[in-house]
Amino acid sequence: MQAPLTDKHSWLPTTRKELEQRGWEWVDVILFSGDAYVDHPSFGVAVIGRVLEAEGLRVAIVPQPNWRDDLRDFKKLGRPRLFFGVSAGAMDSMVNHYTANKRLRSDDAYTPDGRAGMRPDYPTIVYTRILKQLYPDVPVVIGGIEASLRRVTHYDYWQDALRPSILIESGADILSYGMGEQTMCTIARRLQAGEPLAALHDIPQTVVALDASELPDEKESDHHCILASHEECLRRKKVQARNFRLVEEESNRYTARLLWQRCGDKALKINPPFPPLTGEELDAIYDLPYTRLPHPRYKDKTIPAFEMIKFSVTLHRGCFGGCAFCTISAHQGKYISSRSEASVLREVDRIIAMPGFKGYISDLGGPSANMYRMTGKKPQACRVCKRPSCLWPSVCPNMQVDHRPLLHLYRAVDAKAGIKRSFIGSGVRYDLLLHRNDDEALNAASREYTRELITRHVSGRLKVAPEHTSSRVLYCMRKPGFGFFEQFRTIFERINREEGLNQQLIPYFISSHPACEAADMAELAAITKSLHFHLEQVQDFTPTPMTLATEMYYTGYDPHTGERVYTAHTAEEKLAQRQFFFWYKPEARRGIEQALRRMGREDLLVKLYGPGAAARCRDVSEREAGRKTKVSSYNPNFNAAKRREAMKLKNRKK
Repeated sequence: MQAPLTDKHSWLPTTRKELEQRGWEWVDVILFSGDAYVDHPSFGVAVIGRVLEAEGLRVAIVPQPNWRDDLRDFKKLGRPRLFFGVSAGAMDSMVNHYTANKRLRSDDAYTPDGRAGMRPDYPTIVYTRILKQLYPDVPVVIGGIEASLRRVTHYDYWQDALRPSILIESGADILSYGMGEQTMCTIARRLQAGEPLAALHDIPQTVVALDASELPDEKESDHHCILASHEECLRRKKVQARNFRLVEEESNRYTARLLWQRCGDKALKINPPFPPLTGEELDAIYDLPYTRLPHPRYKDKTIPAFEMIKFSVTLHRGCFGGCAFCTISAHQGKYISSRSEASVLREVDRIIAMPGFKGYISDLGGPSANMYRMTGKKPQACRVCKRPSCLWPSVCPNMQVDHRPLLHLYRAVDAKAGIKRSFIGSGVRYDLLLHRNDDEALNAASREYTRELITRHVSGRLKVAPEHTSSRVLYCMRKPGFGFFEQFRTIFERINREEGLNQQLIPYFISSHPACEAADMAELAAITKSLHFHLEQVQDFTPTPMTLATEMYYTGYDPHTGERVYTAHTAEEKLAQRQFFFWYKPEARRGIEQALRRMGREDLLVKLYGPGAAARCRDVSEREAGRKTKVSSYNPNFNAAKRREAMKLKNRKK
């Protein structure tokens, strides 16, 4: 049964008063978060809180503490018996705060009423330093996206600098990377058992800082690998690029090696991750007693991020796409962990009982909507593989591309009383839909899934992510060729005609990605115009820690090949690329025409603006050339002499 909004006992406590109402004089774990507290499985701190609660621990949450005043929010619950947990929230704080052009955003989707300024830059560092100042003897464990992606030396776009592990910068005791349920429970159990903090240096999926003398003698073995030190990375960009390659390779292995990195007089010990969660383990997490609602403290306020996902269901974790600009595989891993159909249906029942539900599920998805239950045909082959992507440069022959479990699940959800329709809001990998298996039954299932997706699960607009049209840029992105998108578009339009539907296909595109030049964006504009798209879902590339694209942006090299890669860096270079998205806007036309004239691409001028555009540009060029000729005939000595004669004449008249 859904908890009443006024029953605060249904949420984890957030204040001293709520502790007293439970009769608690102390707590085991206090979690600090940069987000508002929404007790929903899409919000990481809520999940960690519920998982620790299921361990029999007393857990409290302090959402968005005030770090500017007398620090009362950090003191109000006292010291926990075991440890503090710190997370910046569901997004990296700098992506949350700033645009790709480093302009401050005016809102924050994870804050009541979208109010900006409720968290600092780098909350993981700020909160941890405050807690260490107030309670120096209490362990602090950091986790979440911000900590996970900054676990080793990384490039920070917003400071335009290479920074050491956030564990070093924050002064925390342990860093939990990736999805942290198993890690946090293990830490809690061992501290509960009386183990000293110093003994907790071997927990999987954690990073700890030891004395540099702990570094192994051998640089590399089957068990471990020593990365280049932070100081070496500062000196040479190619060294940083090589470090990234090693970290990425180990992150994509089923059984990874232990990594080490020296930073000053410290040795970072990056323990290998836990194996992917089993279906039963994932079910247990989603079956915990979430209210699925914001805490009552936010009564009459709207949390935009919650409004987006409150009637959605996550089906699986992980993504084997391995896109160069994406952080999902670095955080969740590339191996898919899927929930059982029964677990999903139980969650749908809880959604049906939620206040305000009108029969529509907004999303049955995951990091990629159609990877549910997809694994390798031969698990032993996956266990020795270190490919960053199972889809690039082509679909791995060992991948079992089977859409039948997903089809069955969709139909089971739609058959429930109280469900009018379920939609797919997560991104769909159309290269998986178009892949041809050796087994014709699987191909038939892909075709059936495609038709059912388009006819039953699109709310008028289906969003997909071709990202670019240039084969060179797409290869650098680790994305399929644009021809796959064109094939899917043809299928989408045909099915819409056959079913009498009027739906739109909305493609996402990125400008200024490594390897992309202004000419590539001009080609993109011409191609998308020919397909009758006026682009809406577009963005400039934003370098975020621990992605291949960010390493290319910072170092100028492809870490895997050592080849140089061009990337737009200045605001002018980025604007020169971004303007081509909006070729159809009158205010953009003049700049685009000038850019194409400089490139010598009159062919694209004709494609974008018609035959007359090239002629007009030739006229402009000729007029400009004429002006230059006149200027070049100007003789400063001759004109100076004329001015002297004029002055003499004027003086004589006087």
